[in-house]
Amino acid sequence: MKSERIILGIDPGTNIMGFGLILCKKNQISLITMDVLKLNKLSDHALKLKKIFETTLSLIKKHHPDEFAIEAPFFGKNVQSMLKLGRAQGVAIAAALLMEVPIFEYSPKKIKQSITGKGGASKEQVAGMLAHILNLKEVPKYLDASDAAAVAVCHYFQNKNTSQAENYTGWKSFLNKNPEREVK
Repeated sequence: MKSERIILGIDPGTNIMGFGLILCKKNQISLITMDVLKLNKLSDHALKLKKIFETTLSLIKKHHPDEFAIEAPFFGKNVQSMLKLGRAQGVAIAAALLMEVPIFEYSPKKIKQSITGKGGASKEQVAGMLAHILNLKEVPKYLDASDAAAVAVCHYFQNKNTSQAENYTGWKSFLNKNPEREVK
């Protein structure tokens, strides 16, 4: 794993899409940027999807992230809302696929738990803890932006130890590297 990498986090939405980019250097993370794409002035759903795709593509071209992390759609009561959210997620993922950026998906509960320690944390709690983690002077204005940055930070937390972890190709490989563990 590289000693320095950029992670793009996306909080998909058809009215507001949040995005956040973090820089990971060794064991430290810092915020590059976070903001929202406001789509509520567009009435046509297809045009919203096009704008999500274009914006995600633009962010990738500008910042060259090494990894792309996105919040998975959650199961709500309104099927139409879930469908629209899934489409928004899909076009953002398509932009990452087009640019060949590895994609990682996290449930809202996993993201909240990773940032706050509680899977049922509120958006405000996530934003407050994120401000602490990233040493921000103030809590982010837009909760969708902080949610997106939280997706990126969650991905960092989930994968920060993978470069230090031992990789094994199988049981024989494990025993070769740990001969004292073999049962004779």
